[in-house]
Amino acid sequence: MTALRDYAAALTQPVLGDQAPRYDEVVAPDGGLRPAWKGLAEIAVALDHRDLRRVDEDIVRFLADDGVTYSRPGGRSGPWRLDAVPLVIDAAAWTPLEVGLAQRAELLNAILVDLYGDQRLLSEGVVPASVVLGHAGFTRVVARRSAIDPRPLVLSATDLGRDAQGQWRVIADRAQAPSGIGYAMENRRVISRVMPELYREAGLHRMEPYFWALRSALIQSAQSELADPRVVVLSPGTHSETAYDQAFIASTLGFPLVQGSDLVVRDGWVQMRATHGRHSGRLERVDVILRRVDAAWSDPLELRGDSQLGVAGLVEAVRRGRVRVVNGLGSGVLENPGLLPYMPAISQALLGEPLRLAAVPTWWCGDPDSLSHVLDRQDRLTIRAIDGPANALVGLDPASVRERLLDEPHRYVGQERLPLSQAPTWRSTGHLSGDVVPRPLTLRTFTLRYGSAYRPLVGGLAAVYEGDVSASSKDVWVLKAEPTDPDQGLAEVLPMTNVRASTGTVPRILEDLFWFGRYAERAEDMIRLVLAAHALAEDFGTRPRTTGGASLAVLMQAVRRLGGTVHEDLDAEFRSLLLDAQRPGSAAQALAGLRDALAGVRDQLSQDTWRVFGATDRAAHALEESGHSHQVAESAGRMLTGILSLQGVTASMIRDPGWHMIGIGRHLERAVQVCHLLDETATVRRGIDVDRDVLNAVLVASESSVTHRRRYRGYVRTGGVLELLLTDLDNPRSLAFGLAEIAAHLTALPASTGSTRPERLVADLRTTLEETDIATLVAIGGVGRPNLEAFLASYAAQLGRLADAVAEVHFATGPAPRSLGSIALVDSLEAPVRSVP
Repeated sequence: MTALRDYAAALTQPVLGDQAPRYDEVVAPDGGLRPAWKGLAEIAVALDHRDLRRVDEDIVRFLADDGVTYSRPGGRSGPWRLDAVPLVIDAAAWTPLEVGLAQRAELLNAILVDLYGDQRLLSEGVVPASVVLGHAGFTRVVARRSAIDPRPLVLSATDLGRDAQGQWRVIADRAQAPSGIGYAMENRRVISRVMPELYREAGLHRMEPYFWALRSALIQSAQSELADPRVVVLSPGTHSETAYDQAFIASTLGFPLVQGSDLVVRDGWVQMRATHGRHSGRLERVDVILRRVDAAWSDPLELRGDSQLGVAGLVEAVRRGRVRVVNGLGSGVLENPGLLPYMPAISQALLGEPLRLAAVPTWWCGDPDSLSHVLDRQDRLTIRAIDGPANALVGLDPASVRERLLDEPHRYVGQERLPLSQAPTWRSTGHLSGDVVPRPLTLRTFTLRYGSAYRPLVGGLAAVYEGDVSASSKDVWVLKAEPTDPDQGLAEVLPMTNVRASTGTVPRILEDLFWFGRYAERAEDMIRLVLAAHALAEDFGTRPRTTGGASLAVLMQAVRRLGGTVHEDLDAEFRSLLLDAQRPGSAAQALAGLRDALAGVRDQLSQDTWRVFGATDRAAHALEESGHSHQVAESAGRMLTGILSLQGVTASMIRDPGWHMIGIGRHLERAVQVCHLLDETATVRRGIDVDRDVLNAVLVASESSVTHRRRYRGYVRTGGVLELLLTDLDNPRSLAFGLAEIAAHLTALPASTGSTRPERLVADLRTTLEETDIATLVAIGGVGRPNLEAFLASYAAQLGRLADAVAEVHFATGPAPRSLGSIALVDSLEAPVRSVP
């Protein structure tokens, strides 16, 4: 039998105990497929366990190649999880849900306008005042009639779950900084690649037009008459749990991804620090901010004074109408479960309509009758605060929860526990095994104010649960009623500016790209050195008294100069250098630093950039799984191939300041590595045979052995190696070549004037090199070469001063982004209610 037939057969078995059967998204109660799946039956039902295992492996590989990550609040960043089986909804089932979502977004917008304006809901008693005023998301500094924005809500999200009858219920609204639409698009990209036949057969709504509409809506949100309004995406930084989602949005829409330190308020206008062309320190006006920082952290002047994530003066700029913040400051008050019991009355009061989408039954404990109801059913309800983490009461005993409810009843709600619907989910049980099992899910939907109306995304993002924890996601397919229906119901997108946008670069980005170059080179050089040393270790690791053994000892001394000493066992040492990201100087640490640097500039780079980590991670996994010594060289070689692919990616980049900064970082690090390598291997005489083997290994590690062999016919001498690695202007690995490249890159940077300290230092380094006599460096003094040793030490120190000078002149000087730690500063992708029985 195939996977879905097995799944359907299992569902028809009697349910043990008193557990009620869940609504299944694929299989109807009679055992047949639901309408949404009937058109896919021929292909879908044919999928067996081997097919799904292959699809699952492809998904993991593609997500790794795309660098898709997610971290829960307070946790470490990890890979994004996507299930192989999509959630499929037919047009007939989607239409009423779409109508309800559009109404809900319109209602949420009306609530914001009222709460920060006339406050009819409070004065007329539709909503108790303490529900709103006692919520941390109510931002008093913008509650002024003079600052009312008639369209504060541009993009919202709503979390839904099905009840036992299969009706969608609202679990929560997301308006502060709704996240997940980037993940939804990535899910679609991956699923369409791993199951192309099923994807083509489905006849579903594509998502791309919605992103065009989102871009148009943000541009149209500008409160100015400029032909080309500047839109930016404000991010808390790379430590944010949804950093990938933020960068995806910025990159897809073509807007700069900025942090608070990249923006400044001048004369009431928000300005972006930028380098552009030959101009440094230029300020560019910002008209629209797509905000992914919570309101409380958005302005240290009028909100949280300890915030380093926001922009000082932003609130005043908003009040003056000089910048549009999406969504408006204060929209976090909508993420308040205390509002849910009053939404039907609010809908009648503000829209004059009945509420179309019911919420999960909720009781606000500030009402005495509701408090009594909650206390009587405490063991059958989910108790949560109206603000703060959804799991704040998890782990407390019932008596402690009851005490809190009685102390501050207005701060809590009780909610029924939805059974949630279930869908077939692939569960891997081993390298070559797995099974399809039912798992509960929730659905996150997105709604955009586009033109004069709200339009839900035809699709969304489904979260699959293991117990109480969101374990993976599903792509959401909404089928078209007719094949000719336009995708997303958008026959055309509203006009967008065709004026060429400014391409200025935020100075902070230059620092990340500088370290991109340095970390990439550092990882490459260490891996090459490990490969050279491992080749010697394979032959001479157990023969220390031989010439090869002595040569290996010298090379390991060079390895440990750069990466320290951790293991005496050579195989363990090589593995540590490739796998231990906590080890200073290791290739693994350089790769981790490279990943962090790239995370800060994801919107600036091609998606191909992230394939390097897919390659290196798979190589590292293979090394962890294998205990054979030859796997060290195999995995190191695959890691090296991945890193070298970065050169192809950067070769295709536009020649802007960021590209030049990558070049400076790469060649500066290469020069430093050459100095350290030669200092450990060429400054001491060890005998003709040992010196020859060591110098050959140095040439291999510096990727210069072929050139040296062609030039010197295989005759290895110290003078020839030094000439090739120090003064040869034609060798990309030499100091002379690297300094010439650094000089050219510096000249192209906006802040360079021809007389800046970095330019002067490079000129001095080049002059020193031109005046250096190789014969003098090779000269023997006792058992060593003191002139060479002094030269390398002095040169390495000068290179360090050059790196510091580049930072002082070209990098941003604003405060570093604050570590998020356990503070949830952006919207979590986890549903606030995960009470799965």
